[in-house]
Amino acid sequence: MLIGYLAFMIFMAFILALWEIQIEGKDGWAANSPGWRIEKGWPVKLAGGRPVTGYHFYMTIFMIVIVHLPVFFTQWTWQLECLLLGFYIGMMVTEDFLWFVLNPHFGIRNFRKGKIWWHKQWWGPVPALYWYLLPIAGILIFFGRTALDSI
Repeated sequence: MLIGYLAFMIFMAFILALWEIQIEGKDGWAANSPGWRIEKGWPVKLAGGRPVTGYHFYMTIFMIVIVHLPVFFTQWTWQLECLLLGFYIGMMVTEDFLWFVLNPHFGIRNFRKGKIWWHKQWWGPVPALYWYLLPIAGILIFFGRTALDSI
């Protein structure tokens, strides 16, 4: 069951990355999006120094709601919430990486510090954010794994 769950998470990240490439093209982090953006203040600090865009704000809300779809079909528990949040975080980190790999304007060769302005801190070959979020996703999935039996 866990293997299927992780495979579905990667599949969703793949589809989301392709969708986002169609929306953003070569202009990552919605740089040329017609929507609103906040470029200064505490929201930017909270976003790791990246502008807060209307596109990313509403996409985040949409994805969190979609990921919580199982709540409508089974009883909510803390284990289920951990599983769903772990899925969301893992999917978003995977989607971010796949955006670069699949985007013809970037590719894996350009996935490095200095080439991607919105990933400001890097630890080794990947953005520092990945090092924070992937263990959090793993811990949440570990604590929520028993909820897979009830879905």
